[in-house]
Amino acid sequence: MAYLTDIEIAQAAAMRPICDVAAELHIPEEAVEQYGRYKAKIDPRALRALPRDGKLILVTAITPTPAGEGKTTTSVGLTDALRRMGKNAVAALREPSLGPVFGIKGGAAGGGYAQVVPMEDINLHFTGDFHAIGAANNLLAAMLDNHIQQGNALGIDPKAITWKRAVDMNDRQLRHIVDGLGGRMQGVPREDGFDITVASEVMAVLCLASDLMDLKARLGRIIVGYTYEGKPVTAHDLKAEGAMTALLKDAMKPNLVQTLEGTPAFIHGGPFANIAHGCNSVAATDMALRLGDYVVTEAGFAADLGAEKFLDIKCPMAGLTPSAVVIVATVRALKYHGGVTKDLLGQENLAALEKGLPNLLQHVDNIKNVFGLPCVVAVNAFPTDTAAELALVEEKCRALGVNVALSQVWAKGGAGGEALAREVVRLCEVPGDFRQSYDVNAPIADKLRQICRNVYRADDVALVGEAVKQAKQLEALGFGGLPICMAKTQYSFSDDPSLLGAPRGFTVTVRNLKVCAGAGFIVALTGDIMTMPGLPKVPAAEKIDVDENGRITGLF
Repeated sequence: MAYLTDIEIAQAAAMRPICDVAAELHIPEEAVEQYGRYKAKIDPRALRALPRDGKLILVTAITPTPAGEGKTTTSVGLTDALRRMGKNAVAALREPSLGPVFGIKGGAAGGGYAQVVPMEDINLHFTGDFHAIGAANNLLAAMLDNHIQQGNALGIDPKAITWKRAVDMNDRQLRHIVDGLGGRMQGVPREDGFDITVASEVMAVLCLASDLMDLKARLGRIIVGYTYEGKPVTAHDLKAEGAMTALLKDAMKPNLVQTLEGTPAFIHGGPFANIAHGCNSVAATDMALRLGDYVVTEAGFAADLGAEKFLDIKCPMAGLTPSAVVIVATVRALKYHGGVTKDLLGQENLAALEKGLPNLLQHVDNIKNVFGLPCVVAVNAFPTDTAAELALVEEKCRALGVNVALSQVWAKGGAGGEALAREVVRLCEVPGDFRQSYDVNAPIADKLRQICRNVYRADDVALVGEAVKQAKQLEALGFGGLPICMAKTQYSFSDDPSLLGAPRGFTVTVRNLKVCAGAGFIVALTGDIMTMPGLPKVPAAEKIDVDENGRITGLF
């Protein structure tokens, strides 16, 4: 049987005019800034008087594998299912980055019959938010280098510059560069580099800012480097935050689109969860909670990355308390964690499934017992799943006091998520005991140790090289009380991507610590993690095309 591709399904959808979607949410007409017929930015100022009393549902997942898990698909389908039950449900999701779209992953707007549309726009330029973030980032870089070129009144040490340029593309060639070459009038030669835009602190700042003035204040606190005496130099010192905020004025407004079933969805902000904090914007989440009774959001990659940062960074900063958590898993992915190669995942293998299940169970235990939140496991259904395999997953989860719901939203849309939606509604009435996984006021090394032991189940953490000196320096500068944003491989609980399942007996190595004073956290780089990905041997971009009518093909 031939299946339609995601883009074919999306292009066949009959979308509602976005003004109708906004009107259904009772958004004042003057707050709706249309970007064509099917996209709009919403001015939050018109909605701040509304109470923020929606129930927040976080969708996370097991450790990702090449077999796929379907977290965004589940998020979209769950929101549609809640609407089918008569609930006022809204999705609040991240914007895709062009890096994965053209790289290895493809689009990130859901899949099958659980997508947000217009899918091509969302996956490509959308409303220009990422371009604005890159421009603001690079304006700061240009003003920094110009300050040094024009006499360096602040005494900035060119060898102590921490600010990088940014581009929203996987481009390994730009990881480490030397710029300013060509003579005295071409700038000061120095080592430099690029981050992918989603890893930029400007992205994190936009996603964590509560409003425009908070955005400007946070931008001003960004540290770009240090003086010869070791004093931090900020964007405010360079008088850059006003112009940066001007570039981001419209990007700060959440974007409203819809699902295939016409359900409202806010798509705004998109930091990666392996190298940044991995959550959509506080502004969009806040707006959704004022307009919807149930708000479904997601955090990137697995619960040890996106969910940990959502719960330990975003929630305390924004005053959020989730009502329930959905942990997405597939039988195929669990068998992969149990040692089955990708080509054999369609065959029943209870022994491998049982071997891989500890990965799911550790994520469940973290959400339930480390963070104190009620949760449900959503098994994203595949035709090759057998009754015996599904029964084994359910048995192991029930032993931890957690229910399992079969999710068929990829094939059936909201109708395939009603069992999951009913369990989510039930969980939203279950009292939680929400707490963070570590004491934010502890010393930096202790916070790192608590995350590694409590969430990853590591034996310990080891600070090596520059990280030892950096931890002391950051505490001396007054940044010791900030939360930690772990930059770690998404493919393992450890910092070694080859350790699948639920490994034990390992130590996490932290090689670099960097303060993001604007975002309000310290980034800890572990293992070989990089903030600028590269393209794979066969990039997804090779399959993308457009015909004479402007119709795009190959986009997932």
